[in-house]
Amino acid sequence: MEKVVLWATFFYDLYSKMGKYSVIITAGGFGKRMGSSLPKQFIMVKGKPILMHTIERFYHFNPKSQLIITLPEEWKSYWEGIISESDFRIPHRVVSGGAERYHSIQNALEYCIGDYVVVHDGVRPLVSTETLERCYKEVKQSDAVIPIVPISESLRILEDNSTKAVDREKYVLVQTPQCFKKEVLQKAYDQEFSHDITDDATLVEKLGVTITTVSGNEENIKITNQADLAYSEHLLK
Repeated sequence: MEKVVLWATFFYDLYSKMGKYSVIITAGGFGKRMGSSLPKQFIMVKGKPILMHTIERFYHFNPKSQLIITLPEEWKSYWEGIISESDFRIPHRVVSGGAERYHSIQNALEYCIGDYVVVHDGVRPLVSTETLERCYKEVKQSDAVIPIVPISESLRILEDNSTKAVDREKYVLVQTPQCFKKEVLQKAYDQEFSHDITDDATLVEKLGVTITTVSGNEENIKITNQADLAYSEHLLK
């Protein structure tokens, strides 16, 4: 185990000095909606934990990126065991997660050395190369970039004890990775935590920063339940 950790740390330091992008992959879920005692990021799909598939997506897209993974403190040793048994050699740093996603990202930001910070959900293993290309390219021109996809189903808003139809053309679904100039995201995380912060873009927007959007890919779902898991298994195979 010690040799694996030392090996990973060596290459982490080597690759970190080469890349302009720091990628934070958040994996702090506990699988409640999945109905599993095993956190969803560790559920096996095609012979690998979901989290490994996600890490591989980013590594193969840009091997020079700095990869930082946030995990619950109590599950870090479990992850170390998995990467040792599977001989998983993609260099990355593991950072302890916090009480909320906000605190996990805040912890990871302390280790980011890239000019740009990319934040992605650990249980979104199906982000496409095209989506990554659009995000990475646009963040060089903008302070904040997020991928979005249109809504294809009808929407209604809850009002008291009834519902009312709304124009779906005025709404979009937000995905990750969400990409930022590092100084912008760092400044955003100097703000105090509040429960209305649903993602990094929401926090950055509080600074008055304009959020630029690019097209995402519909397959890039966040795996939260058994239906999502079955869908992702099909596509990953």
